[in-house]
Amino acid sequence: MAKYEQIVWKRDVPLRYEADVAVLGGGMAGVSAACAAARSGAKVILIERFAVTGGNATTGGVAAFCGETAGQGEVFDRIISDLEQFQAVAPYVPYPQADHRLFDHEILAVVLQELLLRHNVKLLLHTQLVDAAVSDDGLIKEIIVSGKSGPEALRAKQYIDCTGEAQAAHLAGFATMKGRPGDGVQLPMSLMFFVRHVQEEQQVKQVPEGWFRAIRDKDDMPMTTKWPNGPGSNAIKLKIPMFDATDTESATAAEIQARRRMMEVLDYYQRVENRPWLLDHCSPQIGIREGRRIVGDYMLTVDDLRAARKFDDAIARGVYYLDAHKPDDDKRTYVLDKKELKVPPYQLPLRSLIVKDAKNLLAAGRCLSADQLALSSARVMTTCSMMGQAAGVAAAESVRQKCNPRDLDHMAIRKNVEKRGANLEV
Repeated sequence: MAKYEQIVWKRDVPLRYEADVAVLGGGMAGVSAACAAARSGAKVILIERFAVTGGNATTGGVAAFCGETAGQGEVFDRIISDLEQFQAVAPYVPYPQADHRLFDHEILAVVLQELLLRHNVKLLLHTQLVDAAVSDDGLIKEIIVSGKSGPEALRAKQYIDCTGEAQAAHLAGFATMKGRPGDGVQLPMSLMFFVRHVQEEQQVKQVPEGWFRAIRDKDDMPMTTKWPNGPGSNAIKLKIPMFDATDTESATAAEIQARRRMMEVLDYYQRVENRPWLLDHCSPQIGIREGRRIVGDYMLTVDDLRAARKFDDAIARGVYYLDAHKPDDDKRTYVLDKKELKVPPYQLPLRSLIVKDAKNLLAAGRCLSADQLALSSARVMTTCSMMGQAAGVAAAESVRQKCNPRDLDHMAIRKNVEKRGANLEV
């Protein structure tokens, strides 16, 4: 990062919130962590910057659970059961017979909200993580959050970083990593938008001539993936490469580019393919596959996945293929040859969730300690939920025992998550 003029800012803020466990970020990992910690007897608070929890699954519009959806643990089981009550999730098909399972992302937002409230998790929406007060020996004492009330302090005994971009670890000054070795380029982002079908006589061309670059040849299209989105509707995903999810200006540019590409693609479908589609809505945020990752006590590697390596402190299981699209083009191209994408079922260790040099900070979800290729599989929502459940159990147990997560009996944590329905067999 360029050198900028430095200023010092200081102000007194009220210590408004206290908890046993603070979960930072309310995606699938964060929700699972919060519920698991609460089920373990901890007083839990969850911070989420958007109006709903669910992360990429809801605000990102990515309405598909990838990988295996059975045996992910009791929290994920409850989420599936609740979605089934709303008739808002596709029937179960084991992996790899089906590599994803569609659901209604708007219903999921309601299901997750109610699940958290049933577990008595204190939920703060529209709330950003701003800073962290850390002792010299790596203990996070308080964090600063900011919502509609302005800056406020939160004090917890244990913290779980589920921000996706390892924002808590970064602000606290702990080591992080991102992207591929050498240049740090990250896995490409994707934007989700949604179209509704109309009668042909109602078909219109929504994009005025001259506003955006016209695509008239299919070969000029970026990678697009289409799937059903209920009666008379489709979800469409666009690949948006070469932006940095951890940089304010680059993330802004990604959102702008994504919506421009959306309009170009919509125009192509309407003008060239004569699809009777009208733009219904676009996800409020672009979908991020990779931001920062923590440097943990153990870094999971692609070699671990390919070898189906077992860990004594295993707390989650992954099965999804190495879904690593090339980060420097917008086509359906992979980093690896397609015959190298499959991996056997593999385990993730608790040590990959423990932030190196931190005393009371765990991480779960796509900011775990892993190399980029391992992340490309482990980042899916099903595996993130398993990681979140384990992090919640470990954080609550650390509070109960008045110790740091790395001082726990990791085999006991493994047995605990297995007892809660997590299938760790490989």
